[in-house]
Amino acid sequence: MAVIDWASRAVLSWRLSNTMDASFCVAALEEALARYGKPAIFNTDQGSQFTSADFTGVLVEAGGRVSMDGRGRWMDNVFIERLWRSLKHEDVYLKGYADSREARAGIGAYFSFYNERRLHQALGYRAPMAVWREGAARTACGQADNAHALTTCPQEQKQTPPLAA
Repeated sequence: MAVIDWASRAVLSWRLSNTMDASFCVAALEEALARYGKPAIFNTDQGSQFTSADFTGVLVEAGGRVSMDGRGRWMDNVFIERLWRSLKHEDVYLKGYADSREARAGIGAYFSFYNERRLHQALGYRAPMAVWREGAARTACGQADNAHALTTCPQEQKQTPPLAA
C-alpha cells in the first residue's frame, strides 16, 4: 500500500503486508499525514482496507475528504497502477526477494530512488519529491497549489493553422 501525492507522483508513505487487514494501510496513512499534512481530497480504491471505519476515520479526524465516487475511476488509479508496474518491472522481478524482510528493505531503497533520483517525463524530467517540495513551497507562500500539474485539468488549446488547399 502506498500513499501518493497526485500532482508530484511522490510516494509519501508505504507499507508491505501479506494480509488484507486495514491496519497496515492505516499506519501508512497516519505516517503520511504526520510528515506531509492533510490532503484536501484523498482518492482511494474501493477495497475493504480503504473503506473500513478505521481508515476513513483517520482521514475524517484529520479534516480530509475521501473520494471514492467512481467518476473517472480509471484516472483515479492510473498513477498508482503505473507505480506498481514500475516497481515490479524495475525492482521486484529483477531481484526476486527471498523473504518479506529482504523485500521490505529492497522496496524501501527503490522508493527512495523513485522519489529522489528517478526522472519522470510527465514532470518535466524532474524527480517526484523535487516537484512535491516546489508545490509545498508555493502553497506555504500563499500561492496556487500544484493541482495544475494534474492531467485531468483543462489543457491549453493550441491553434493549428488551416491546411492549404
